[in-house]
Amino acid sequence: MTRDSSASPLIVGGAASSPRAPLPTLPPLALYIHIPWCVRKCPYCDFNSHTASPVLPEQEYVDALLSDLDQDLHAVYGRELSSIFFGGGTPSLFSAEALGRLLEGVKQRIPFADDIEITLEANPGTFEQEKFVAYRKLGINRLSIGIQSFQQEKLKALGRIHNGDEAVRAAGMARQAGFDNFNLDLMHGLPDQSLDDALSDLRQAIELKPTHISWYQLTLEPNTVFWNQPPVLPEDDTLWDIQEAGQALLAEHGYAQYEVSAYAQPGRPARHNLNYWSFGDFIGIGAGAHGKLSHPDGRIVRTWKTRLPKDYLNPAKSFQAGEKALTNDEMPFEFLMNALRLTAGVESRLYPERTGLPLESLDEHRREAEQSGLLQVEPSRLAATERGQLFLNDLLQKFLS
Repeated sequence: MTRDSSASPLIVGGAASSPRAPLPTLPPLALYIHIPWCVRKCPYCDFNSHTASPVLPEQEYVDALLSDLDQDLHAVYGRELSSIFFGGGTPSLFSAEALGRLLEGVKQRIPFADDIEITLEANPGTFEQEKFVAYRKLGINRLSIGIQSFQQEKLKALGRIHNGDEAVRAAGMARQAGFDNFNLDLMHGLPDQSLDDALSDLRQAIELKPTHISWYQLTLEPNTVFWNQPPVLPEDDTLWDIQEAGQALLAEHGYAQYEVSAYAQPGRPARHNLNYWSFGDFIGIGAGAHGKLSHPDGRIVRTWKTRLPKDYLNPAKSFQAGEKALTNDEMPFEFLMNALRLTAGVESRLYPERTGLPLESLDEHRREAEQSGLLQVEPSRLAATERGQLFLNDLLQKFLS
């Protein structure tokens, strides 16, 4: 998306604001790499994923990814990469050789930070010990394993290709392969799920000692099988009980909630995702990948890439499908829909640093949000109250232009 800043003053929060200032310092830079193939499309999934053919076009896709990256290099401005995230789809379907060639090509184009975090999404049904040892040797130092549940009837309802035993083994294989930092993805609010079912899944996940747990409620999204053929989901009272009991259980075992659905051991939050939520920059390459890039003159541009793999691999078609420059009146919502997901919010100074707009441009809507009990009354921070976290959409709507 390309979003142009306007040279003329705009109305933000009901008061005239100054034109956007040049950014004195560009935010940290990350890279998101989308690999769009899965063994099978899950009925709840609204991500850009496609059922894989028996032979994946690894060579062609890596070539395309590097060419795609070349077209975004103008927005690097001398920065190094703080994190890389392989998302999907199922990136672990790709061989270590293909990912190694890709990482080497990226490093030739953009320097890596000494402590770079490189995360690979993987599903238990794709785990092979030798492959994951090879991934670790490439410098991939974090895994995000899509478990969703350990219970066979729930996995079947979700269309997953693995069973509970394979999920348990996947965590052990990750550790044996040298990954001392890994996330387990787990859902709750599953079809016909009880409180005991949900807590059983959480206890099993905690027993595997991941450094990070993403624990989030199943939602029915448009353009999915579940949207058109909705399963029977738990009642609201049960969902609330699951949420409260699950958060208490995670806290009891040292997993601090730092974002709406993210829980981590001390010092182990996902740095790549923290960059998203603090309005950092990220290049997005791959079929359907999104990016957000800041420029020294104050422009902040969102981009998105061609969605279908066959089109992305077609030399006659452009990698980039569109772009939009953020305008001044869009900036409060764009910034806060990320920052307010963090339970501690962000320091107020980050708003002018990352947007080029004065903090005062938030004043009118900020006061309204504080008076409604949704935003903390804390001049040095922008953070939701406990109530604001529960009603985050209501809070964010106050900052819509």
